[in-house]
Amino acid sequence: MSVNSRIPGFYKLTPPERFKTIVERSGLSEGDLAGLAATDGKMLAIADRMAENVVGTLPIPLGVAANFTINGRDYLIPMATEEPSVVAAASNMASVARIHGGFHTSSDQPIMISQIQVVGAKDPQAARLRLYERRQDLLDLANEQDPLLVKLGGGAKDIEVRIVEAASKTYVVLHLIVDVRDAMGANAVNTMAEALAPLVEQITGARVRLRILSNKADRRLARVRATYDCQALGGPDVVDGIIDAYAFAAADPYRAATHNKGIMNGIIAVVLATGNDTRAVEAGAHCHAAAGGRYTSLSHYEKDDAGNLVGTLEVPMAVGLVGGATKTHPVAQAAVKLLGVQGAQELAEVIVAVGLAQNTGALRALSAEGIQKGHMSLHARNIAVAAGADGDEIEKVVSRLKDGGHVRLDKAQAVLAELRQSGG
Repeated sequence: MSVNSRIPGFYKLTPPERFKTIVERSGLSEGDLAGLAATDGKMLAIADRMAENVVGTLPIPLGVAANFTINGRDYLIPMATEEPSVVAAASNMASVARIHGGFHTSSDQPIMISQIQVVGAKDPQAARLRLYERRQDLLDLANEQDPLLVKLGGGAKDIEVRIVEAASKTYVVLHLIVDVRDAMGANAVNTMAEALAPLVEQITGARVRLRILSNKADRRLARVRATYDCQALGGPDVVDGIIDAYAFAAADPYRAATHNKGIMNGIIAVVLATGNDTRAVEAGAHCHAAAGGRYTSLSHYEKDDAGNLVGTLEVPMAVGLVGGATKTHPVAQAAVKLLGVQGAQELAEVIVAVGLAQNTGALRALSAEGIQKGHMSLHARNIAVAAGADGDEIEKVVSRLKDGGHVRLDKAQAVLAELRQSGG
């Protein structure tokens, strides 16, 4: 089947017109692509303003994690994820953490960095110092770009100038350090960096190329700690198993990648539910995991004097409550209202608490009954539906799959066929 992807003016079409066009160009039927077509016209109009070439929307399950106490306050936490067991594990570990006061958090000021790359400086070390000499001029010009941010207490606060040795060139890199208040901050810092480019070129006598924020938000860390009751977790052997699992991740990047993915299962679910940038948060977290020169665990686990498990987590958390999808997507708006957070720092602290809870839940499962028991129990419902089960059939198929110990599509199809043949 040949597809012609050259579609002049595609972006000018309405979403329904785009859908009709891709049906024609793909050689498929409308029935084949019906899942791409939007059924909610209001949401489709919003989506068409948020991204390009929109033809539909992709609903993601949105659950609510319960049992969370963070800094003495209870939260109902929206989590958008397609993966089974994530919301359940976070809620379960939050209930265990409540025994000893829940989660305790702290966070840095909402500082973001924009990088201005200078190429071709004849005297890079001297150019670096000239930029420092003009610090105030640079900051003043940056702050002229966003007077509202400055009025709110934010704005450009400082500069840092680095010499970066690349394969064949030496770059002078100016970091503009900006307090972005309750925004994620990308638009603010990028606008400032672009405005500074001509002045930077004048000062350095060289050319500016890139002017863009860094997602290595290591000046914007959020931290959380929690004590998990030994007996509520399953006893001393489970606690020791969790610590062994953590130590494995701390020592081995192959394990650390999956260990940290478990943390991000919780973090990204809340980031997505609140309309924040999942890719920026993910990139910042994994970069932080390699900050010491080797990829390792983001979380840490140890025992207190009573034998309880103590978990801690510290990650960059560049999230906001103003701008972007947080203000345009109705589900994100409702999620933020449900959380009741008053600022970006509070949101960041809630998110890392969920990340730690999710990580602990995954490690507990690994150290006790194994990850598949709980995960596959929930996954079995997806498999039953994929096999064609409907209504009461779903739970019957799930029960048979779990009893047989094989949660696979072919098994589900066979079970469903048997049920229908027997009338039961």
